[in-house]
Amino acid sequence: MTSEPRAAAQRAEVLISIVLPVYQVEDYLRPCLDAIAGQSFSAFEVVAVDDCSPDGCGAILDEYARNDPRIRVVHLERNVGLGEARNAGFERTRGEYVWFLDSDDWIADEALAAIAGRLASSRPDVLFVDYARVLPSGRVESNPRRHLLSEPPPPDVLDLRSRPSVLQLMMTAWNKVIRRDFLADLGLRFGRGLYEDLPVTYPILMAAQRIALLDQVCYFYRERREGAITATVSDRHFDVFGQYEKIFGFLDDRGAAVEEFRAQMFDRAIWHYTTIIEDPGRVPAARRREFFGRMAEHFARFRPPGYSYPPGARGTKFRLVERDAFRLFSTLLPANRIRLTSRQTVARAVGAGRKTGRRARTAPSLLYYHMHKRLPIDDGLAVYAAYWYRGYACNPRAIYEAARELAPEVHGVWVVRKDAVDSLPAGVDHVVAGSLRSLRVLARAKYLVNNVNFPHSVSKRRESVHVQTLHGTPLKAMGLDQQRYPVGAQDMNFARLREHSARWDFTISANPLSSEVWQRVYPGQYELLETGYPRNDRFFRAGPEEIAGIRADLGIAPGQTAVLYAPTHREYAAGSEPLLDPSRLAAALGPEYVLLLRAHYYDVDGTGAAAEQGGNGKARVVDVSAYPVVEDLCLAADVLVTDYSSIMFDYANLDRPIVVYAPDWETYRRTRGVTFDLMEQPPGAVATTEDQLIEVFRSGEADAGASAKARAEFRRRFCVFDDGHAAERVVRRVFLGETL
Repeated sequence: MTSEPRAAAQRAEVLISIVLPVYQVEDYLRPCLDAIAGQSFSAFEVVAVDDCSPDGCGAILDEYARNDPRIRVVHLERNVGLGEARNAGFERTRGEYVWFLDSDDWIADEALAAIAGRLASSRPDVLFVDYARVLPSGRVESNPRRHLLSEPPPPDVLDLRSRPSVLQLMMTAWNKVIRRDFLADLGLRFGRGLYEDLPVTYPILMAAQRIALLDQVCYFYRERREGAITATVSDRHFDVFGQYEKIFGFLDDRGAAVEEFRAQMFDRAIWHYTTIIEDPGRVPAARRREFFGRMAEHFARFRPPGYSYPPGARGTKFRLVERDAFRLFSTLLPANRIRLTSRQTVARAVGAGRKTGRRARTAPSLLYYHMHKRLPIDDGLAVYAAYWYRGYACNPRAIYEAARELAPEVHGVWVVRKDAVDSLPAGVDHVVAGSLRSLRVLARAKYLVNNVNFPHSVSKRRESVHVQTLHGTPLKAMGLDQQRYPVGAQDMNFARLREHSARWDFTISANPLSSEVWQRVYPGQYELLETGYPRNDRFFRAGPEEIAGIRADLGIAPGQTAVLYAPTHREYAAGSEPLLDPSRLAAALGPEYVLLLRAHYYDVDGTGAAAEQGGNGKARVVDVSAYPVVEDLCLAADVLVTDYSSIMFDYANLDRPIVVYAPDWETYRRTRGVTFDLMEQPPGAVATTEDQLIEVFRSGEADAGASAKARAEFRRRFCVFDDGHAAERVVRRVFLGETL
């Protein structure tokens, strides 16, 4: 048999060659090898490359090779680095496909079988596989961009032209299985130094005619270990420039076949450079100016003809790189995170810098926040906000009111949108979001209290105290759990979410379920306050006269039964028709009822509250979507009808009937994710159709024995912290420093 047929026969026996570079991973190597050897799929080989590792890795590899003929070991005489070690292993592979793994990670059970099946069905040049991230704590997190593998459903094979979003997936070697001859024919090799994947991972996507996607976790990536070079301040981060030079060289060599991708590669390169230099843990401070100069040089050298800047903040950064405006970039972008708002502003700022010897001067509003952050913090100032500055509401409102009584020495200021100013009660000090005073108080306040995250530009001062109250018990998947549900996680930046939760000093829990979920989905070093929800204090303090006044203001006549219908937002059905016809329900309820409709704030059209008087024996229907205080609506209602909204957990404190209307439970659970089965543990009667919902009221089931029993059990699980003193407890712990 000649050499070529013999090589072909050997490849037929080996579908997948695993290339495994090894260097100083003695603690992780055995689990990595065990995960490979334990696969049920057997048509694979491992080419393990001992990169002159100074520990016991070489001996471990030899031990495994003696016991498993599928493992071959190459011992290098000197340390060459990850890229060259991969190249050395690749040259010795025999399989039809090659998978480059890192030896401190491991592959999932049955990963090779799943990959082999996908390779057989699609015969791709490149196969992307999904991965999960393993944090130093041992917790496993999903790939935040896994939805790109499945949404929209991909064809069997595709190319970069038809699916440019694959460029947003990680450009590492280990999440791709590559056809060996395809890679060899391209003549690509991994680079020397850091970012060694880039000269392979980008070019193969540009050249591939057949790309396949596998939406299955096949790889477990170990989050950067302490001392990992990519997370270390080092001159080696300059290696990134040489790696992208290889990519642009590939574009030049391949000519028209890949020219259409030049602008995308240029964008990725400049984005990557700005990401590196904005991270203070990478480029040494003494060489940051030099690094930025190399960025500007690459911008001029590789900018494609007719190039258009990306929109928004990224385009602003690119313009500063183009002008080599390092001082202005350092002052405006990484330091204070304030977004520049127009091309003209940037042009004026850069021009002013040039005219004054590159002294950075720009509009006061851009530097105002950063300037005031340099001033002493104001221990007597607290800033409050709720629902992205929508107004005076929720847990922050209750804390603000309690602090005025218990900690009057701390002055509270609310940040609200301009259109919310008129809704504020008299005497509530406030600033309009984006105004100079808002920037000033946000920069200097000791306390910042919000039920959502402040904008990213409101960065954490060491002495400040961030109180994240959140705003609902998590029936639906929240935070990092949403990574598994791309429909509900549209446009979410999970890296940014981690940054924000790391800023929190205190987080409030309404019940044991919240305590469990918050600590999992919002990682941080904050103190969890199991105080109950401050906004629910009103339910324990409102007397009959106050409730009667609220009902009268809403037009509810004495003796009428008020039904509050408050559905949640459905990401999967945004813009679709409502799942309940209020006029039909009103007709069935009759004039003894008032139906209050409360849309989720994501779904309110901003037209304000409007009342519609029903006729012909119908109940009155009142739209209360724009009513500012949802706690008032709960106090006014005799019955709550909801689906998956967290309002049910708050309303349960009133011990009044709750009816769950869940016509799409399975779809909602599948697309958004939930923390428990509401159908198995409801707070009362459950209906899945309009007819069933109407019958719940006609039959009296809404408050019958079984429903009351379910409500009692629900209250036992979820209302144990609330007692009317939650806000007081928060103020005493946060503002007065008392121990709870």
